[in-house]
Amino acid sequence: MAARFGGRPCRRGARGRPIALIATARLVVAGSSSSIPRPDRACSSYLVDDGETPVVFDLGTGALANLRRHADYDRLAAIVISHMHADHFIDLIPLRYALRYGPRRRRGKLPLHLPPGGLAMLRRLVSAFADEGGEFLSDVYDLHEYDPSVPLAIDGATLRFAHTEHYIPAFAVRWQRGDVSVTYSADTAPDPRVVALARGSDVFVCEATLRHGETEPGMRGHCSAADAARMARDGGVRRLVLTHYGEESTARDLDDAAREHFRGDVVVADDHRAFELGS
Repeated sequence: MAARFGGRPCRRGARGRPIALIATARLVVAGSSSSIPRPDRACSSYLVDDGETPVVFDLGTGALANLRRHADYDRLAAIVISHMHADHFIDLIPLRYALRYGPRRRRGKLPLHLPPGGLAMLRRLVSAFADEGGEFLSDVYDLHEYDPSVPLAIDGATLRFAHTEHYIPAFAVRWQRGDVSVTYSADTAPDPRVVALARGSDVFVCEATLRHGETEPGMRGHCSAADAARMARDGGVRRLVLTHYGEESTARDLDDAAREHFRGDVVVADDHRAFELGS
């Protein structure tokens, strides 16, 4: 199922090669669950594919298998992890096995962009695994920790970041190529920094973990659909995609709650749903 979003001109890639019309760039939901996967669904993962340099935001529990329907691991230009909660990065491990032992071969290592401190945490995790020779991560990944205060260029696209309100350091990310833009909230409570990052985005992919009327004890770290809608409204985004929700939330509940606060298009994400960006 595909939804069409806006109209944009064609352009060439940063390497000078003609690429698919930007009108065919797409956002694909590879995982839409919160930390406990809904039945037959994966945790957070989102593919932005402009026809030349597919970029993945987060790779949570079960997401790799879903992602492979849309862009297999030999095609990916980069993976960007928003924060180091397992439901946002744990499928980096099966991806590592695919990159090392799978039948599809890449020309080079896959760039992996982690948040500050993420590399040390990931290395501690994989240190428990049996030694296979070489270095578990750097044998297949080109490892980086991004500076959230500095834009990150991935071929023809520019990524910018913003801190979010969460239990651990987490970063929303905005992908932009020309005048096409997608902002992903990561995990966050309502936060003006995320609103500022998302301002004017074609698509705002925002978490909606909390059910209607549900509150978090103590420190907040998540949004409800109404919270997400208010951020979308305040940021003047064109379309809101609600995601990162549990099995007790229904699409209708999420949609109804959001529409009370946001007059633009509202879509409830589901695994394998694809959106064309710019047609």
